[in-house]
Amino acid sequence: MRTERVYKTEAIVLKRLDLGEADKIVTAYTPYLGKIRAVAKGVRRPTSKMGGHLEPFTHSRLLVATGRNLDIITQAETIHSFRELRENLWRLSHACYLMELLDGFTEERLENRPLFELLLEVLGLLTTVKDLQLLMRYYEVKLLEHLGYRPQLRSCVSCGRALEPRVNVFSPALGGVLCVDCRHKDLSAPDLSLDGLKVLRFLQDNPYPGASRLRLGPDVQAEIQTLLGGYLRYLLERDLKSTEFLRTLRRQGVMP
Repeated sequence: MRTERVYKTEAIVLKRLDLGEADKIVTAYTPYLGKIRAVAKGVRRPTSKMGGHLEPFTHSRLLVATGRNLDIITQAETIHSFRELRENLWRLSHACYLMELLDGFTEERLENRPLFELLLEVLGLLTTVKDLQLLMRYYEVKLLEHLGYRPQLRSCVSCGRALEPRVNVFSPALGGVLCVDCRHKDLSAPDLSLDGLKVLRFLQDNPYPGASRLRLGPDVQAEIQTLLGGYLRYLLERDLKSTEFLRTLRRQGVMP
């Protein structure tokens, strides 16, 4: 159990919530403490020196004092602001999705350094890469792995036999692919094409430099987006606000 009165940590700000007239509750993800919530006192005042260092998506160094109910951020220094994200609505909306997804899946004070490193990696990539859809699928697949929800894609999740190179089905409830003989175990499971299965396996097995070589046709792209979205929604038991916002932007043509 942590007993220090004051501690230092890197953190990526996930979100902020107004508290009283001048304060905010900051939710951030750290490498060794996992998700934390802390009060930033006076941060909404124009004279505050911490406000710009605690904006959503910002990677900062924090000095935090232990509090009775909530800890208190006493100092903040920006490491990387990811300013480019704030200047492009399309990229900004994807950054919101990253944050909401991580926040929805994690409890406070559970260390998971790979999740921190994944978020930091993808935020950096989000400022420059062109294929944001592939980047989001990469993030989703790696997020599931680091959370312990890695889907079974090599063998049937029911009978354990190696999957044949054909159309199978993916069961969110069972956490993986069902072969043709076992598809009756989940009648609501959607089809998963052979190309879709290969893409998901490749994303599981490769870091982003390798995954970025993938070139997905619109059908496969839509298939894996729908499949992963359904799996994430099943695990979270709700839809994400940022997902609907992204759909709205697509309908309005707000994208490159």
